[in-house]
Amino acid sequence: MPKFINPFTDVGFKRIFGQEINKDLLIDFLNSLFAGEKHICDIRFLDKEIQGEAIEDRSCIYDIYCTDENGEQFIVEMQNRRQAFFRERAIYYLARAISRQGERGVDWQFNLKAVYGIFFMNFKEEGIEQKLRTDVWLDDRDTHKPFSDKLRFIFLQLPFFDKEENECNNDFERWIYVLKNMETLQRLPFKARNAVFQKLEEIVDIASLSKEDRMKYDESIKVYRDNLVTELYAVQKGIEQGIQQGIQRGIQQGIQQGIQQGIQQGIQQGKQQSQVDIARRMKAKGYAMTDIADMTGLSPEIIDTL
Repeated sequence: MPKFINPFTDVGFKRIFGQEINKDLLIDFLNSLFAGEKHICDIRFLDKEIQGEAIEDRSCIYDIYCTDENGEQFIVEMQNRRQAFFRERAIYYLARAISRQGERGVDWQFNLKAVYGIFFMNFKEEGIEQKLRTDVWLDDRDTHKPFSDKLRFIFLQLPFFDKEENECNNDFERWIYVLKNMETLQRLPFKARNAVFQKLEEIVDIASLSKEDRMKYDESIKVYRDNLVTELYAVQKGIEQGIQQGIQRGIQQGIQQGIQQGIQQGIQQGKQQSQVDIARRMKAKGYAMTDIADMTGLSPEIIDTL
């Protein structure tokens, strides 16, 4: 039985990153993500989470929405399976966060605060660079000089992270290692390097869950596994349908080719029979062998048998 919760479930993800009492965990992760760029001292969770609008989204996509002491906003999202128009959806939600900053009246002059989207992806997405981290922002196409720092997307494709514990070189990699392997670990590493991992170990220990929280977690595990089974079934059905369509297409092509070959053979046989008939009549009228062969294309050996 696992010792620690699965962070890819709704309850697990929000227990780690979505609780006011444990907001230092999210702060530490964000600081490791933006190391060398910015340092966040405090965050405030906003009342409204930006959730998937469709009911089916909410079973595989979990969102946390917060702002730091400077007013910059962060949408931290966990996605467990592929989704149609994934990148468009990311643009839409960050654009909504930008537009909500607008104020009525003549005094507001578009003094926007930056909005960051951090997307944990428990899958590989086509159309995004095949690597762990992809940063996207607005810049000039030719010079690549930044145009604006108000909108930024960070995609984290977890399947591309394959480092072992002793290969992690910074806190960002340590966070990713722990999150990706948490459910299989018997102890959390890196506690001597960063005290936040000691606190993390305490809150993700399944034994520390209250009875009510354990019931919620068990339900979220069920939903998570149901989604995996559903996706696996869809993949398998897609493969089976592809094979069946390939077989059917091959049969159809084979039939078509057979028909074409039959037609060609029939034409060829008919042509040969016609030449034989002509040769037989010419031979009966006393034409020379060379003339018959020249007119029909038949060999002297065949003409002799007629």
